[in-house]
Amino acid sequence: MTRIIDGKSIAEDIYKELKEEVDRLGDKPGLAVVLVGDDPASLVYVRNKERACKRLNLSYRLVRFPSSVSREELKSSIEELNMDKSINGIIVQLPVPEHLDSFEIISSVDPLKDVDGLHPDNMGRLVSGRPRLIPCTPLGIVELIKREGIDVRGKRAVIVGRSNLVGKPLIHLLLSLDATVTVCHSKTTDLKRETSEGDILVVAVGKPRFITKDMVKEGAVVIDVGINRVENKLVGDVDFEGVASITSLITPVPGGVGPMTVAMLMKNLITAYNIQSNKK
Repeated sequence: MTRIIDGKSIAEDIYKELKEEVDRLGDKPGLAVVLVGDDPASLVYVRNKERACKRLNLSYRLVRFPSSVSREELKSSIEELNMDKSINGIIVQLPVPEHLDSFEIISSVDPLKDVDGLHPDNMGRLVSGRPRLIPCTPLGIVELIKREGIDVRGKRAVIVGRSNLVGKPLIHLLLSLDATVTVCHSKTTDLKRETSEGDILVVAVGKPRFITKDMVKEGAVVIDVGINRVENKLVGDVDFEGVASITSLITPVPGGVGPMTVAMLMKNLITAYNIQSNKK
């Protein structure tokens, strides 16, 4: 019988653990979110981060710019945050407008304050097997796997999607757990053959109900990272109703990976605070 992975409940447990850790700290860790423009989805994500900070009694600062901001002005503001000792974590909310190079902007964040884990220094450490601050969604996926007691050693883990946010960092996290990892993408010639061999299937492509029942191995663990709005309803990249009938475990949308991403951001913020405190 299929069991639904309750990401919201697991995230609640993590918040309780983090609150205890925060209460033991001498200072209040601070998060700064840099928002360029007024993308509706970005505004929702920013509010979620603010609520999480308030819940844990963490300091929160929103730094907003119009979509026309110059790269010089934006980088100057980030450098000020880098130097601000009351700020322990910095996020540049993505996407940024097309005239800005997201790689350049992210690279201007102090890697010790990069709580999104996207700075090339932190990505490089992950690839090298010496992770420090890890991208939040892949970290949340691995946390779900661990807390559900899923043993991935020697298992075939198939990732659909190769983004810097999810797919690429997740490769190295799953390898560190001794999974046998396959990555699929838009140029994969026989996607169905690859996905149907996965003991663990992670889908992050941004296409509603893209993965169907006939593409999934019976008894597989399915992690749906996608979040799409279809007819005023949120759905994932997996056809939940069809796929859930043959899986052993599956994450729902909403209520699966999403809550874990924000919880891992808070975890990274506390990790960053501890790293910086040890360097004083």
